[in-house]
Amino acid sequence: MKLFFLLPRVPYPTEKGDKLRAFNQLKQLSQKHEIILCALNDSVLHEDAEKVLSTYAKHVYIIDISRASIYLHLARTLFSDKPLQVGYFYNKRINGIIRSLIEKHKPDHIFCQLIRVAEYVKGIPIPKTLDYQDVFSKNVERRLATAPFYMKPFLRMEYRRLLRYEHDVFGMFDNKVIISIPDRDLIPHPEREKIVVARNGVDTTFFRPMNRDKQYDLVFTGNMGYPPNINAAEFLAHKILPLVMSHKPEIRILIAGASPNLRVSVLKSENIEVSGWVPDMRECYAMAKIFIAPMQIGTGLQNKLLEAMAMQIPCITSPLANQALQAKENEEILIADTPQAYARHILFLLDNPEKARQIAFAGYEYILSNFSWEAETDKIEKLLNMK
Repeated sequence: MKLFFLLPRVPYPTEKGDKLRAFNQLKQLSQKHEIILCALNDSVLHEDAEKVLSTYAKHVYIIDISRASIYLHLARTLFSDKPLQVGYFYNKRINGIIRSLIEKHKPDHIFCQLIRVAEYVKGIPIPKTLDYQDVFSKNVERRLATAPFYMKPFLRMEYRRLLRYEHDVFGMFDNKVIISIPDRDLIPHPEREKIVVARNGVDTTFFRPMNRDKQYDLVFTGNMGYPPNINAAEFLAHKILPLVMSHKPEIRILIAGASPNLRVSVLKSENIEVSGWVPDMRECYAMAKIFIAPMQIGTGLQNKLLEAMAMQIPCITSPLANQALQAKENEEILIADTPQAYARHILFLLDNPEKARQIAFAGYEYILSNFSWEAETDKIEKLLNMK
């Protein structure tokens, strides 16, 4: 089958969750299908991107979006009924290019990642699948609670528009997939149970247990320009750390990940290191005694938890993050909903290394048994063959 794979970002390198998901779906689907990859690009292209992606796609088209175009179309979107998430990535020039590529290659199926690119395939009479991945409307609603006052009007507007668009886009596609059951249940459409849950996986041949000296007590990783990660890093530094330091003033924390926002960079202190981008995230996991993901906002499945658990690092996270993960509390993972609860879990694991090892191993086995890219992408494969 010829599969036209349309993405809002170039899926290499895989430093963001949507890029990681797209890359692995592309890798798996390319084993049975001829892939025509079309990806939008709003940043500096990695020098190896086209070479790496050509390993899996017969044709690779990368379409640049200029900053001027983005700002222009965002301004226009303000006076429309479309979400800014959609307006950011859409313009008529690119629409013409994409439709020309579809006409040229005549694919059997179109696969779109995220509602951000749905407008580009509207009305095209070819079977189509949409990967909602996350529920953007709920993500924006959760950000409202912590947003500065001057952002709240824009976020409320975006929330209302996303609710409507996530509903309306449902009927534009033959098939729909999403990352988790909790996310599926938040899609504002009466037939949302028809959405197939295709979770993320983890490459357990790459993310595996490694012996390293433990230079840090805690590590938190992710794209540190992403609002939920920024919020979690501040929660860790301002709310959790002071409670732990009252018992262990020497505690050391590593916050690692690409594009740290200024709000993350200023958290650096004697107790906190902010690394920025690292060439191999496995080293960050392996050098820490505990992985912590104190997510307060956001949606979806946290890849960082899958990776840390696959490396046999004991993990502490929020009820929100575990909704999609569904690990067993106090057996495979520790759950906290207040700064005090996080502090208790951290101190317990640091003071009880044998119990920490038990939780780490149980989490490791849970990931091995339940999060395979092959098995999850096979669910998409079956959908493609239905049309």
